[in-house]
Amino acid sequence: MRVAIIVFPGSNCDRDMMVAIEAITGRRPALIWHKERQIDAADLIIIPGGFSFGDYLRCGALAARSPAMEAVLDHASRGGAVLGVCNGFQILLEAGLLPGTLVKNTALKFVCRETELALEPDLQSPLLDKLGTDENGHVLSIPVAHNEGNYFAPEDELDALEANGQIAFRYYGDAVRTPVNPNGSSRNIAGILSANKRVLGMMPHPERAMGNGHRSEDGRRLLTSIIAGVSA
Repeated sequence: MRVAIIVFPGSNCDRDMMVAIEAITGRRPALIWHKERQIDAADLIIIPGGFSFGDYLRCGALAARSPAMEAVLDHASRGGAVLGVCNGFQILLEAGLLPGTLVKNTALKFVCRETELALEPDLQSPLLDKLGTDENGHVLSIPVAHNEGNYFAPEDELDALEANGQIAFRYYGDAVRTPVNPNGSSRNIAGILSANKRVLGMMPHPERAMGNGHRSEDGRRLLTSIIAGVSA
């Protein structure tokens, strides 16, 4: 299992993701500097969270035009698996690998807290097939940490995502105890998939829910599912 993690100026979750993947696979992923134009054969490419290029212009806009993203686009065009987390999700949107955009949270404040996610019913993706659910469809408790996590797309695009089964996760929880949606995201969307279900972008940070001191180990479950799906 060969995993590559793209690193940009301002990335701050690349090492966390590296440690998480190594804990699951026993093999350290390759860290790819954003100026590299080629990526050695990889089964999975991960774009981690952080503040690439200081979030100038728009979050992810400069990173999406880095040389390494050309290799990511080639990888995805061949059906390769890609995971973008938080800023990585923003970069995937800016690069055109996923539809829609991420704008400022409705409260106009940085939000950092645990969230609960529900896997969409009847979702079919090799990246998530191994995940499993409980009787309510609730699968994951994973924290978010972002200022621009409010997913937006026109209504017709949202309808198309629904119809094509491209919504991966929605924010889920007890609205009396805590707000379900931490950022105002349209239709409570927390993560989406590409049309071929091989590219996944999500705001919550699975590398921060690995057990061993973390509140949850559901991030390990998610990353293990993705790795198993890519390896199958």
